[in-house]
Amino acid sequence: MRVVILGHGMVGSRLAQDVAARVPGARVTVLGREPHAPYNRVLLSSVVAGKTDARSIALDADTPGADVRRGVTAVSIDREARTVSASDGSLLAYDRLVFATGSAARIPQIQHVAGPDGLVPGVFVLKDLDDAQGIVAALPRARRAVVLGAGVLGIEVATGLAARGLAVTLVHHADRLMERQLGSVASQIAADSLGRLGITVVTTTSVSRVLERRGHVSGVELDNGAQVLTDMLVMCAGTIPETALARRAGLPCERGILVGDGLASPADPDVFAVGDCAQPPEGGTGLVAQGWDQARRLVDLWAGDAAGAQEDSSGDAAHDLTNVVRVKAPGLEVVTMGLSGKFDHGGRDLRAVRISDPAVGRFVEVVVSGGILVGATVVGDKATASDLQALYTRRLPVPSDPAHLIVRPIPGAAPARRSAAELTDEDTVCQCNGVSKARIRAAVDDGCASLEDVSRATRASTGCGDCKPLVRELIAARAADHHIPALVGAGEAS
Repeated sequence: MRVVILGHGMVGSRLAQDVAARVPGARVTVLGREPHAPYNRVLLSSVVAGKTDARSIALDADTPGADVRRGVTAVSIDREARTVSASDGSLLAYDRLVFATGSAARIPQIQHVAGPDGLVPGVFVLKDLDDAQGIVAALPRARRAVVLGAGVLGIEVATGLAARGLAVTLVHHADRLMERQLGSVASQIAADSLGRLGITVVTTTSVSRVLERRGHVSGVELDNGAQVLTDMLVMCAGTIPETALARRAGLPCERGILVGDGLASPADPDVFAVGDCAQPPEGGTGLVAQGWDQARRLVDLWAGDAAGAQEDSSGDAAHDLTNVVRVKAPGLEVVTMGLSGKFDHGGRDLRAVRISDPAVGRFVEVVVSGGILVGATVVGDKATASDLQALYTRRLPVPSDPAHLIVRPIPGAAPARRSAAELTDEDTVCQCNGVSKARIRAAVDDGCASLEDVSRATRASTGCGDCKPLVRELIAARAADHHIPALVGAGEAS
């Protein structure tokens, strides 16, 4: 079976590895636009903040048996002939074609934001590694920055630049931050926390014009007429699914490439889409966890594992285990999952309890239905967020009074323990990839002696990276049990 995958990012690279490893007889060809090896895009804002070195976000690119072509894109598709014309001049025949082309940064309609040669010098987006490195290279000449967009990425970039010593103004079009995830009270507490970090937050307006001086951005004008001096403008205004190639091939597209429950196009059963470029029946979240889940389901189908392919794809849409949003911002903790913000009851029997403490920058809201946690919003309380995420992802029963989720420790919910020794084998260490303590212990028993080895074997820590310290602790503890040295990577950036 000839499989051609268009895209070699976080989702496309994982799909290629799994197809090559699990689908008998598959001949995999991957076209990747970027010349880089796959890397963790989730951590690009950490690169901008200086918390993570660009070299440390590389993902395992080893795909035995696959033909991976970096810096090569698809130019056109002939669905009748089942061929892909590539930018390197080759013609690739396929039996199954998968779009994993991701998305592009949205450039708002702003006067003078770009010229014939691209964005005005000093104006950036943050979508790929080159963008991140461009922002970092410009930092020595910058004292002030404007960040447009207060979604997850915008908040991460704003706090990262502030931690670098820049005076940051965060501009957002809506009346509250992260309006898709946060309600008004939680948003205000988050905004107050940003203020304590020295960030000026301006809502209900946007940037209308870029001001230049000597060919470089010198300020911006807002919709309300105010002007803000700046040396740098970073636009975090959302993304647009990459669908141009699919449209030219005659595939039905709306915001993304339309696919059914089996991730195939309704117009062609041999063409599929996963990740940011896809528009499945349940809608796209823009989170890598959804793309990874789609890749897993697709490989399960092709490998004949019907049970695995149906897992989580036909359950309660309101309890989407991939819908966990975590802000990786220096000085600000925000985590949401499931029903959050101004959630719609939708006829369900929901019970919601919240605690709001603006004085310390803390907000916690839990939403319970049918005895399980179906949503939560946490600002400024990392330990509680970890507790609630364990409950949510494992679908564990909750106390009869939801208030107990906030005011006292959660019974049996695998709390945010500091010691690896306290975890049971069934406890999940890496929430992004669903990796348990037992899998990590087994990987060390099989010869993995470093964080990199365990990541390659289990994919633990290849998502948001929050579990790295715990994975290192488990490696060291297991190695000590066997009296062998462990290379836990203590010197690497976390």
